[in-house]
Amino acid sequence: MNQSISVRDLIQRTEKKFSQVDLFYGHGTDNALDEAFYLIMVAAGLEFDCDNETLDKPIQKELLEKIERLVDKRINQRVPVAYLVNQAWFAGRQFYVDERVLIPRSPFAELITSQFMPWLSFDNVNSILDIGTGSACIPIACAYEFPHAVIDAVDIDDDAIEVAKKNIELHELEERVHLYKSNLFEQLPNKKYDLIISNPPYVGRDEMESLPEEYSHEPRHALQANEYGLELVGKILKQASAFLNEDGLIAVEVGNSMDALIERYPDLPFIWLEFENGGEGVFLLNKSDL
Repeated sequence: MNQSISVRDLIQRTEKKFSQVDLFYGHGTDNALDEAFYLIMVAAGLEFDCDNETLDKPIQKELLEKIERLVDKRINQRVPVAYLVNQAWFAGRQFYVDERVLIPRSPFAELITSQFMPWLSFDNVNSILDIGTGSACIPIACAYEFPHAVIDAVDIDDDAIEVAKKNIELHELEERVHLYKSNLFEQLPNKKYDLIISNPPYVGRDEMESLPEEYSHEPRHALQANEYGLELVGKILKQASAFLNEDGLIAVEVGNSMDALIERYPDLPFIWLEFENGGEGVFLLNKSDL
């Protein structure tokens, strides 16, 4: 006899299942309970802050079967929850994601929501460029925090551009966030920016091979770069100055390639940022430093 199960019970049951296997958390959560909650609430179409009455309602049989299939994929195929439910969060906002783009998780979220203080003056940021935009989470988050700024976003990958376009439309920002298919700066209009942001591929080959299985579902070309992860970062550093206004700033995430970058460019005065919410390997440079 099929016994009904509530949302709350299913979350607890799923947490137990997740705890018994060696899952990697790092695509939106950092523990089994949050992972179970995230998967089930989104799959069931429920708000994260719903009331107790909703959590204690029984789940319909068809929905239960659908969720159990997703749980099975999470455990046996190591698919990150964001891909299973096509939803990720960045800088407090919701985005559509699928396996054509990386799952948003950059410490840039903290920088953007603090409006790059104290490194930039809010009133002086009128034009922003995001290189390697993926899902477009960075330019969209910037559009909310700098409502007077116009933002350009570039990516070389057609699939990523499709997802980025979808998110720009979902947030109704077509007037202010402009997408370009471009290899770094190549296809950009002839203009300068107050702020350039980039979270390019920066994982070296050796590090790539050591990543947990969950990362294998993400587009490899969006993670891995040659020259110990520094190939694209080096190109960005060489070209950025021509696209920055006089008081302009560039911010780039290089993750674990930080030490290799310092070694390669010993004379550049990188400002390495510290984050309250975790994350490292993000540097700032002023135009004059370049």
